[in-house]
Amino acid sequence: MSAPHLKTSPRLIPSLLACLLTAGLSVAQGAVPTLEEKIEILQQELEELKRQVAQNQAATTRLANNTAGNTGGAGSGNAIASAGNSLASSATTIGGYGELSYNRYRNNNTYDNQADLNRFVLFFGHRFNDKLRFMSEMEVEHAVSSSSDQGEAEIEQAYLDYNLNDKLNFKAGLFLMPLGILNETHEPPTYYGVMRNEVETRIIPSTWREGGIGVYGEVLPGLRYDVGVTTGFNAAKIDDPAFAIRGGHQEMQLSKANDLSVYAALNYRAPGLLLGGGVFTGGTAQKGASLADPTAKALLQNSKARLTLWDLHGKYSIGDLDLQALYAKGTLGDADTVAAAIAAQQIADSTGTGIAIPKSFYGWYGQAAYHLWRSDDMELIPFVRYERYNTQKEVAAGFTANPLNDERAVTAGANFKLHPQVVLKADYQKFRADPGKDRLNLGVGYMF
Repeated sequence: MSAPHLKTSPRLIPSLLACLLTAGLSVAQGAVPTLEEKIEILQQELEELKRQVAQNQAATTRLANNTAGNTGGAGSGNAIASAGNSLASSATTIGGYGELSYNRYRNNNTYDNQADLNRFVLFFGHRFNDKLRFMSEMEVEHAVSSSSDQGEAEIEQAYLDYNLNDKLNFKAGLFLMPLGILNETHEPPTYYGVMRNEVETRIIPSTWREGGIGVYGEVLPGLRYDVGVTTGFNAAKIDDPAFAIRGGHQEMQLSKANDLSVYAALNYRAPGLLLGGGVFTGGTAQKGASLADPTAKALLQNSKARLTLWDLHGKYSIGDLDLQALYAKGTLGDADTVAAAIAAQQIADSTGTGIAIPKSFYGWYGQAAYHLWRSDDMELIPFVRYERYNTQKEVAAGFTANPLNDERAVTAGANFKLHPQVVLKADYQKFRADPGKDRLNLGVGYMF
């Protein structure tokens, strides 16, 4: 008698589709999942699959036993049951996102038109048990990464998460800082515009992550806190004032840790509403550890160069209208000393005479989007955004701020979703201080 075959339960596919539909609707209705929520959705799908496999396993085992009894042999049902056990015991999940863009400048004498695979990212998560899990993101930027090109391969997140209860949970490793809106939720279908907004790129240096430990939870329904101790910036690495202190971000690459930082965030969520804010503060001098010149290093030996960056943000959806706003500000202490140390190192290396290190910088934006048309999975959402930012509001003594870094920008365009997780984008950006950056942007993005 031939060996029995495992048949798919007629309830398996509808159950899985129901799980996927629930996940898709949550995105379509504006409840944008965080990385943790995406892992949780995938875990729920896995639990449903485990339940169905267990039912199939029991039926197959009974059939295999009957077959073995009739033929006098061992039967093949045990091998099928073993495969079912292996699938049911798996708790590893995979996801990802990616985006491509095309930028065509109105006048490309200053900036070149370009096309780019901005980033390709894979999520890997593993649940060890009901309380302990691992989550990670691995990213390749600009398609290629080598010593001779502008691409970059990086680990964006890699941390352990222990869920004690709703109010008290722990994480340790490399994780995103909970400041702003974009930094923690930056998959292309979740934000408007081809490029990430200027304020949450130049003032809050998204995507910004640090290594450390954190505690988080929900103290009241909808009210979530997140606090911790992490690595911080290295002010001696600041290299482009147009991006404020972004160049000092160490990305957990042999990070200098003579000065650590602390962060705290508080967010309230209700249907259609998000209100929150966060703060990050810590020393950035790092005792001049990354400077080779003795004179430059000595300048930072006794400095703290404390960086403090904070933000307030909100989102509100009413009917088909989505509103969003954010304000962020940063200050860097001992900026004069930092500027002198960098100048001393550049002079020693014959690479320059210093950088106009920012003492303070700020930015804000307001955005409105309207869900104009829907049909099945497809959706058309035009939007407009106004941004005001200055990456050099105040600069170190002896230096002059670049007026092009005091900018106002308007972005208008639309997101066309082929699916809640796949989007086509088009917009036009106009800049007041540097009109050479005026451009048409086209993009494609996805998440899974």
